[in-house]
Amino acid sequence: MPSAPLTLISGGSRGLGLALVEHLLARGDAVATFSRSGSAALAALAKAHPQRLVAEPLDITDSAAIGRFIAGAADRFGRLDHCIANAAIAHEGVLATMRDDEIDSMLAVNLRGAIVFIRECVRQMLAAPAASEVAPAPADRSITVVSSVVAENGSPGLAVYAATKAALEGLARSLARELGPRGIRVNAIAPGFLETDLSSTLPAEQRARIARRTALGRLGRPEDVVGAVDFLTGKAAGFSTGHVLKVDGGG
Repeated sequence: MPSAPLTLISGGSRGLGLALVEHLLARGDAVATFSRSGSAALAALAKAHPQRLVAEPLDITDSAAIGRFIAGAADRFGRLDHCIANAAIAHEGVLATMRDDEIDSMLAVNLRGAIVFIRECVRQMLAAPAASEVAPAPADRSITVVSSVVAENGSPGLAVYAATKAALEGLARSLARELGPRGIRVNAIAPGFLETDLSSTLPAEQRARIARRTALGRLGRPEDVVGAVDFLTGKAAGFSTGHVLKVDGGG
């Protein structure tokens, strides 16, 4: 085992992904992340933590590049402990007027890209020797899928986005059963609407309406979700798998 656990996260340059990278570094993890384009904040983190943070500009729809990146990170740090599938895009609009390219891009990034990313992480995890050939392996490794409350609740103008997230929740539940015997826990987290670039395309009146119907009276912030992911990737969640954890302010 490496001296620091390695966490791989997709889409770590902005919003929730960046907040997670910051937190994981603060708790002592080594982190490898990628996104289509970087950010000044991520570059600053990489400069401050050159031994524990690897960040590259990659497109999650490029399966070969993602596979090479994950294999390289696992080789550098010795073992892959946690995988967080976070990268996503959203195109807002009613289905009747949505273009084919908008549908295709959400399916490619949110669903196929996430599946390939998780597959490559699983391959690296399974390559590590089992803790015991007799007793079940300790569940110290994890996969966390970032879903959304719209997967369950629905939202006008986000039908395709919601469909991709609902599919990922189904993936998480099935993988939990598939990988449990190898000591790998799989859970999903379903944030409410957050103040990020992803929600910035929503009309102001819709954002205000969402805040009004939320028990805490506001949209979430990336830091509101960090604690839940910290739990799911930590030893305190060692007997938790196959769950979808909502973090929605009582929405």
